Amino acid sequence: MAFTEQDFAHWAPYLAEIRSEEWFQQLEQRVENAYAQGEPRVFPPRGDLFTALRLTAPEQIKCVIIGQDPYHEFGQAHGLSFSVKKGTPIPRSLRNIYKELYADLGLEAPEHGCLEHWAEQGVLMLNDVLTVYEGAANSHKNWGWEKFTSNLIRLVENQPQPIAYVLWGKSAQKKIVQNHLGEGCAPRLILQSNHPSPLSASRGFFGSKPFSKVNEFLRANGVTEIDWNLS
Repeated sequence: MAFTEQDFAHWAPYLAEIRSEEWFQQLEQRVENAYAQGEPRVFPPRGDLFTALRLTAPEQIKCVIIGQDPYHEFGQAHGLSFSVKKGTPIPRSLRNIYKELYADLGLEAPEHGCLEHWAEQGVLMLNDVLTVYEGAANSHKNWGWEKFTSNLIRLVENQPQPIAYVLWGKSAQKKIVQNHLGEGCAPRLILQSNHPSPLSASRGFFGSKPFSKVNEFLRANGVTEIDWNLS
Protein backbone atom coordinates (compact mmCIF):
# COMPACT_ATOMS: atom_id res chain seq x y z
CA MET A 1 0.00 0.00 0.00
CA ALA A 2 0.91 3.65 -0.26
CA PHE A 3 -0.55 6.91 0.99
CA THR A 4 -3.26 8.16 -1.33
CA GLU A 5 -5.08 11.39 -2.11
CA GLN A 6 -8.00 9.97 -0.13
CA ASP A 7 -5.73 9.73 2.92
CA PHE A 8 -4.88 13.40 2.71
CA ALA A 9 -8.39 14.52 1.79
CA HIS A 10 -8.57 18.34 1.55
CA TRP A 11 -4.79 18.62 1.89
CA ALA A 12 -3.89 16.54 -1.19
CA PRO A 13 -3.50 19.48 -3.62
CA TYR A 14 -1.10 21.17 -1.20
CA LEU A 15 1.01 18.04 -0.70
CA ALA A 16 1.66 16.97 -4.30
CA GLU A 17 5.22 18.31 -4.37
CA ILE A 18 6.13 16.96 -0.93
CA ARG A 19 4.88 13.49 -1.85
CA SER A 20 7.36 13.34 -4.73
CA GLU A 21 10.38 13.96 -2.51
CA GLU A 22 12.67 11.09 -1.54
CA TRP A 23 12.53 11.65 2.23
CA PHE A 24 8.73 11.47 2.15
CA GLN A 25 8.69 8.31 0.06
CA GLN A 26 11.08 6.70 2.54
CA LEU A 27 8.79 7.66 5.41
CA GLU A 28 5.77 6.34 3.53
CA GLN A 29 7.46 2.98 2.87
CA ARG A 30 8.65 2.58 6.44
CA VAL A 31 5.22 3.35 7.87
CA GLU A 32 3.39 1.05 5.47
CA ASN A 33 5.88 -1.76 6.18
CA ALA A 34 5.32 -1.35 9.91
CA TYR A 35 1.56 -1.63 9.46
CA ALA A 36 1.94 -4.65 7.17
CA GLN A 37 4.17 -6.55 9.62
CA GLY A 38 1.46 -6.49 12.26
CA GLU A 39 3.78 -7.07 15.23
CA PRO A 40 4.34 -4.94 17.16
CA ARG A 41 1.06 -3.24 16.38
CA VAL A 42 1.11 0.30 15.06
CA PHE A 43 -1.29 2.95 16.35
CA PRO A 44 -3.48 4.61 15.30
CA PRO A 45 -5.11 1.99 13.08
CA ARG A 46 -4.21 2.56 9.42
CA GLY A 47 -7.66 3.88 8.57
CA ASP A 48 -7.37 6.55 11.26
CA LEU A 49 -3.84 7.68 10.42
CA PHE A 50 -4.82 11.00 8.85
CA THR A 51 -8.05 11.74 10.76
CA ALA A 52 -6.82 15.25 11.60
CA LEU A 53 -6.41 16.11 7.91
CA ARG A 54 -9.71 14.49 6.97
CA LEU A 55 -11.73 16.47 9.53
CA THR A 56 -10.04 19.88 9.20
CA ALA A 57 -9.32 21.46 5.82
CA PRO A 58 -6.57 24.10 5.58
CA GLU A 59 -9.03 26.82 4.63
CA GLN A 60 -11.17 26.08 7.71
CA ILE A 61 -8.42 26.20 10.34
CA LYS A 62 -8.96 28.56 13.25
CA CYS A 63 -6.74 26.91 15.82
CA VAL A 64 -3.91 24.35 15.86
CA ILE A 65 -3.31 22.12 18.91
CA ILE A 66 -0.08 20.16 18.61
CA GLY A 67 0.68 17.00 20.58
CA GLN A 68 3.79 14.82 20.71
CA ASP A 69 2.91 11.38 19.35
CA PRO A 70 -0.17 9.13 19.48
CA TYR A 71 -1.37 7.28 22.54
CA HIS A 72 0.40 3.93 22.51
CA GLU A 73 -2.09 1.68 24.30
CA PHE A 74 -4.64 -0.45 22.44
CA GLY A 75 -7.84 1.30 21.43
CA GLN A 76 -6.75 4.84 22.27
CA ALA A 77 -5.23 6.66 19.28
CA HIS A 78 -7.49 7.57 16.36
CA GLY A 79 -5.56 10.25 14.53
CA LEU A 80 -6.37 13.35 16.59
CA SER A 81 -3.94 14.68 19.19
CA PHE A 82 -5.11 14.09 22.78
CA SER A 83 -8.38 12.50 21.60
CA VAL A 84 -9.76 8.97 22.05
CA LYS A 85 -12.88 7.44 20.58
CA LYS A 86 -16.09 7.35 22.57
CA GLY A 87 -16.23 4.38 24.91
CA THR A 88 -12.46 4.47 25.55
CA PRO A 89 -11.29 5.39 29.08
CA ILE A 90 -10.17 9.03 29.17
CA PRO A 91 -6.36 9.34 29.43
CA ARG A 92 -4.90 11.39 32.26
CA SER A 93 -3.58 14.18 30.03
CA LEU A 94 -7.03 14.65 28.54
CA ARG A 95 -8.60 14.67 32.01
CA ASN A 96 -6.28 17.55 32.84
CA ILE A 97 -7.35 19.33 29.66
CA TYR A 98 -10.93 18.94 30.81
CA LYS A 99 -10.03 20.36 34.24
CA GLU A 100 -8.57 23.45 32.58
CA LEU A 101 -11.57 23.70 30.26
CA TYR A 102 -13.83 23.83 33.33
CA ALA A 103 -11.60 26.32 35.17
CA ASP A 104 -11.36 28.52 32.07
CA LEU A 105 -14.90 28.43 30.66
CA GLY A 106 -16.97 26.58 33.26
CA LEU A 107 -17.68 23.72 30.86
CA GLU A 108 -18.30 20.38 32.52
CA ALA A 109 -16.14 17.46 31.45
CA PRO A 110 -17.93 15.06 29.11
CA GLU A 111 -18.10 11.34 29.79
CA HIS A 112 -16.07 10.63 26.67
CA GLY A 113 -12.67 11.67 25.28
CA CYS A 114 -13.55 12.28 21.64
CA LEU A 115 -12.47 15.72 20.37
CA GLU A 116 -13.91 15.42 16.87
CA HIS A 117 -16.35 18.27 17.62
CA TRP A 118 -13.38 20.61 17.94
CA ALA A 119 -11.76 19.32 14.75
CA GLU A 120 -14.97 19.78 12.77
CA GLN A 121 -15.03 23.46 13.77
CA GLY A 122 -11.53 24.20 12.50
CA VAL A 123 -9.25 23.00 15.29
CA LEU A 124 -6.39 21.06 13.69
CA MET A 125 -5.57 18.37 16.28
CA LEU A 126 -2.12 17.41 15.05
CA ASN A 127 0.61 15.29 16.61
CA ASP A 128 4.25 16.01 15.80
CA VAL A 129 4.73 12.28 15.05
CA LEU A 130 1.74 10.45 13.59
CA THR A 131 2.41 6.78 14.43
CA VAL A 132 3.76 4.72 17.33
CA TYR A 133 4.36 1.08 18.24
CA GLU A 134 2.09 -0.42 20.87
CA GLY A 135 3.39 0.19 24.36
CA ALA A 136 6.40 2.21 23.21
CA ALA A 137 6.05 5.99 23.38
CA ASN A 138 8.21 7.93 20.92
CA SER A 139 9.08 4.71 19.07
CA HIS A 140 8.57 6.37 15.66
CA LYS A 141 10.47 9.50 16.54
CA ASN A 142 12.95 10.53 13.80
CA TRP A 143 11.25 8.41 11.15
CA GLY A 144 10.48 11.58 9.18
CA TRP A 145 7.10 12.47 10.62
CA GLU A 146 8.52 15.61 12.23
CA LYS A 147 9.55 16.93 8.82
CA PHE A 148 6.14 16.06 7.39
CA THR A 149 4.20 17.79 10.15
CA SER A 150 6.49 20.83 9.90
CA ASN A 151 5.53 21.01 6.23
CA LEU A 152 1.88 20.87 7.26
CA ILE A 153 2.42 23.74 9.68
CA ARG A 154 4.08 25.78 6.92
CA LEU A 155 0.99 25.19 4.80
CA VAL A 156 -1.12 26.41 7.70
CA GLU A 157 1.05 29.51 8.02
CA ASN A 158 0.36 30.30 4.36
CA GLN A 159 -3.37 30.49 5.00
CA PRO A 160 -4.72 34.06 5.09
CA GLN A 161 -7.24 33.65 7.93
CA PRO A 162 -6.53 34.38 11.63
CA ILE A 163 -5.12 31.27 13.35
CA ALA A 164 -4.26 30.52 16.98
CA TYR A 165 -1.56 28.03 17.91
CA VAL A 166 -1.82 26.17 21.21
CA LEU A 167 1.55 24.62 22.02
CA TRP A 168 1.64 22.35 25.08
CA GLY A 169 5.11 21.08 25.97
CA LYS A 170 8.58 21.33 24.44
CA SER A 171 7.88 19.07 21.46
CA ALA A 172 5.07 21.33 20.25
CA GLN A 173 6.94 24.52 21.06
CA LYS A 174 9.85 23.54 18.80
CA LYS A 175 7.50 24.19 15.90
CA ILE A 176 7.65 27.94 16.55
CA VAL A 177 11.30 28.29 15.58
CA GLN A 178 11.28 25.52 12.99
CA ASN A 179 8.41 27.04 11.05
CA HIS A 180 8.74 30.76 11.81
CA LEU A 181 5.29 30.84 13.34
CA GLY A 182 3.70 34.25 13.52
CA GLU A 183 6.24 35.95 11.27
CA GLY A 184 3.89 36.43 8.33
CA CYS A 185 1.26 39.10 7.71
CA ALA A 186 -1.87 37.18 8.74
CA PRO A 187 -3.15 37.53 12.34
CA ARG A 188 -1.67 34.87 14.59
CA LEU A 189 -1.86 34.01 18.28
CA ILE A 190 0.78 31.75 19.83
CA LEU A 191 0.00 30.28 23.26
CA GLN A 192 2.59 28.21 25.11
CA SER A 193 2.46 26.30 28.37
CA ASN A 194 3.62 23.08 29.94
CA HIS A 195 2.17 19.81 28.70
CA PRO A 196 -1.10 18.67 30.33
CA SER A 197 0.42 15.36 31.44
CA PRO A 198 0.23 14.59 35.18
CA LEU A 199 3.99 15.12 35.39
CA SER A 200 3.89 18.74 34.26
CA ALA A 201 0.33 20.12 34.29
CA SER A 202 0.76 21.80 37.68
CA ARG A 203 3.82 23.70 36.45
CA GLY A 204 2.10 26.09 34.07
CA PHE A 205 -0.66 24.27 32.21
CA PHE A 206 -3.31 24.75 34.88
CA GLY A 207 -4.39 28.37 34.87
CA SER A 208 -3.16 29.09 31.33
CA LYS A 209 -6.75 29.63 30.04
CA PRO A 210 -6.07 28.67 26.42
CA PHE A 211 -9.70 28.19 25.42
CA SER A 212 -10.92 31.66 26.36
CA LYS A 213 -7.76 33.25 24.92
CA VAL A 214 -8.29 31.55 21.57
CA ASN A 215 -11.89 32.73 21.42
CA GLU A 216 -10.94 36.27 22.41
CA PHE A 217 -8.42 36.31 19.55
CA LEU A 218 -10.92 34.95 17.04
CA ARG A 219 -13.62 37.37 18.15
CA ALA A 220 -11.21 40.32 17.91
CA ASN A 221 -10.47 39.31 14.32
CA GLY A 222 -14.09 38.88 13.26
CA VAL A 223 -14.07 35.08 13.25
CA THR A 224 -16.74 32.85 14.75
CA GLU A 225 -15.61 31.49 18.10
CA ILE A 226 -15.05 27.80 18.76
CA ASP A 227 -17.68 25.95 20.74
CA TRP A 228 -15.45 24.05 23.16
CA ASN A 229 -18.39 22.27 24.80
CA LEU A 230 -18.14 18.49 24.32
CA SER A 231 -21.08 17.39 26.48
